[in-house]
Amino acid sequence: MKLRMLVKALATAAGALLVGLVGLLVYAQFTYSKSYLLLPDTPHALAPLVKVQQTHKGDKGSLYFVDVIERRATLAERYLPFLRRDGTLVSQQQIGPSNITDKERTRIDAAAMALSQKIAKAVALRELGYKVVTHPQGALVEQTAPGTSAASKLLQGDVITAVDGQATTKFDRLRARVTQHRPGERVRITFVRAGRTHTVTLRTFTSPQRPHEAVIGVIITQAVSIKLPIKVAIDTGNVGGPSAGLAFALELTDKLGRDIDRGFRVAATGELFLNGSVEQIGGVKQKVIGARQAGIQIMLVPAGDNANEAKRYAGTMTIIPVTSFQQALHALATAEQKR
Repeated sequence: MKLRMLVKALATAAGALLVGLVGLLVYAQFTYSKSYLLLPDTPHALAPLVKVQQTHKGDKGSLYFVDVIERRATLAERYLPFLRRDGTLVSQQQIGPSNITDKERTRIDAAAMALSQKIAKAVALRELGYKVVTHPQGALVEQTAPGTSAASKLLQGDVITAVDGQATTKFDRLRARVTQHRPGERVRITFVRAGRTHTVTLRTFTSPQRPHEAVIGVIITQAVSIKLPIKVAIDTGNVGGPSAGLAFALELTDKLGRDIDRGFRVAATGELFLNGSVEQIGGVKQKVIGARQAGIQIMLVPAGDNANEAKRYAGTMTIIPVTSFQQALHALATAEQKR
């Protein structure tokens, strides 16, 4: 009798535990954590997105750009990461500054996309022999060092136009102006944000790479106005960020007469600079997985850490590391898919 009561009590407890676990799992699946999840997206065909007035006839297009889906992770995804092996958990700080609104972050990403498109057009047209006119406008802030006064006062997308009242339209002048100060001194920075000019005071500190040299803790690139000889339009909808620059330049070159893809399905990722260099980007794992799942045969990625990570998830897809647009063109002209 006692044994039967014990078995019944255990069965009741087990049932209650099971119901509790199911309830907990359901709660965890539909409740969001503070972490973010990066996931693969389907590659975007560039042929219908890039429009040019002198399109080469017969171009069908098999070039793609890739991006990453970014959303909050559920509690289940946060604490049971095996549920999304194709995802990567990141903190809010890794996504972007926590002191700005989602609307402002969207504006920053859109501005980065717009700049990447302008640069891609200029690089491709110059490669094809067109005359492209450029005018430097300042130092574009790409990133700020955490914990510095720059991080609290400057945002990605700001354009620094002067230091201590002296113009810095060419971005390399920014460093020259700042290094006239001693570490610990204050410097006045004038910048443009969303069409409005602001001036702030930042405290300099010692450069980690160059002792005794003052820095303000920003990663910058050249902000520039570009005048093109022909009309080119690129429409990527609500996709933001700078990492599709290489892909845009390849598609434009293809549309204007060169056979870039050579019959292959080719994806490309990499931030493109006005001098043609290709720099590192984020979300490589998800971009490679998305491209592989879509049947992409060849994928170009920035050389170095990006390429090393890409090869781990590529499967039979060919990964081509590149450091410049010119290298990308040569690599595709001689590429062979893995057999």
